[in-house]
Amino acid sequence: MDDGILRERLTAQLLAGPPATAPLDVVNRLLAVQAQDGRGFRLAVRSRSVGLTAEAVDAALTASALVVGWLNRGTLHLVGRDDYWWLHALTAPRQEVGNRRRLRDEGVDEAQAARGVRVVAEALAEAGPVTRAELRDRLEGARVPTAGQAFIHVLAAASIAGSLVRGPMADGEQCFVDPVAWIGPRPDDLDRDELLARLARRYLAGHAPAEPVDLAVWSGLPLRDAHRGLELLGDETEDRPSGCVALRGRPRRAALPPPRLLGPFDPVLHGWRARDFVLGAHRDVVTVNGIFRPVALVEGRVVATWRLADGVVTIEPRESLPADALDALGLEGAAVLRYLGLPGRPVLVSDGLR
Repeated sequence: MDDGILRERLTAQLLAGPPATAPLDVVNRLLAVQAQDGRGFRLAVRSRSVGLTAEAVDAALTASALVVGWLNRGTLHLVGRDDYWWLHALTAPRQEVGNRRRLRDEGVDEAQAARGVRVVAEALAEAGPVTRAELRDRLEGARVPTAGQAFIHVLAAASIAGSLVRGPMADGEQCFVDPVAWIGPRPDDLDRDELLARLARRYLAGHAPAEPVDLAVWSGLPLRDAHRGLELLGDETEDRPSGCVALRGRPRRAALPPPRLLGPFDPVLHGWRARDFVLGAHRDVVTVNGIFRPVALVEGRVVATWRLADGVVTIEPRESLPADALDALGLEGAAVLRYLGLPGRPVLVSDGLR
C-alpha cells in the first residue's frame, strides 16, 4: 500500500497531525476503542493526545462522558455516552447467538442465563455502581454458575439485553452500572438505514481510506450492511486507490509522526481487514490467539514491540534502528510512565539502558 494511504490513515487515527486535547475527542474520532485491556485503551488516548494523563480518562469514565460495553465484534469497546445506544442497537443483536452458545459451553442453561440477567439488572438498579466481586456474589447467591468464563458471559448477556455497561472508577476498579440510569434511556424508533449511514460516516472519519470489507470486519456487521451504509453516504465520499473511499473534504495527509509507542490492542491494528500497511513484515505482533502486543512506530510503521513490567519499559526492536529513533523511543517510554503516574525509571532498549 502506498505511503499516501498510510499517512492518510494515521491522520484519521490522530496518530499524525494535530493531537487531541481531551479523552472524549480521541474516542469521538475513533468512534469505538478496543477496551478489554484497561491499560491499552488508556494508552490509545495517550498516543493521540497531548497534555493528558490516564487520570483524565478515568475522570471521563466517572463523569459518564465515556462508557465501556460489549459492542463491535462482541468485544468490549470504549465509546462516548452519546454513541452507546445506537451502536448497541446495531451490534448487540449480532452477539446473541454466540453468547447463548458460549453460555451453554460454560454449563449455563437458558433458565440460569435469564435469571442471571435479571439478577444483574436488579443489582445495578438497587445498588449501582457495583463492583465485579459484588455482581459475582449476587449471581452465586441466585445459583447462577460463575466458574470459568461463565461469569463474564452472563455479564455479556446482560449487556446484550441493554442492562449493563462499565462506567465509573472506584479505588482503581471500573464498576458496573445500569446504562439507562447512567447515560439515559435508549432512543425510540432508531431507523436502521440512518444508523448504518451514521456508522459508515463515523467509521470513515477515524479510519479512511477504507473499503466496505474493512467496515464490516471492524464493526462485526455483515458485508451487506457495510455496503449499504457507505452507499447511503452518496457524494459525501470520494474514491481513493485500491477500491478505498474517504469522506470528501476531510484533512488528508499529515506528515508521518515521530517515533511513538502504542499500547496493547491499539486501534490502528483493529481498523481494517489487513494490517500490512502498518505491520509490514512484523505480522507476528498479533498472535494466533488474538493478542495484540504493544508496538513501536517509526516513520509510521511497526519496528518494535515493548512491554511494561515491574515499572520498567523495555523496547524490543524487530529490525535495525538508527540511534536517533532509539533515543526518541526511549523518551516515549519515559512519557508512558509519566502518563500512567508511575515513577520515572530508565528505559531499556534491547540489551542496554537508554
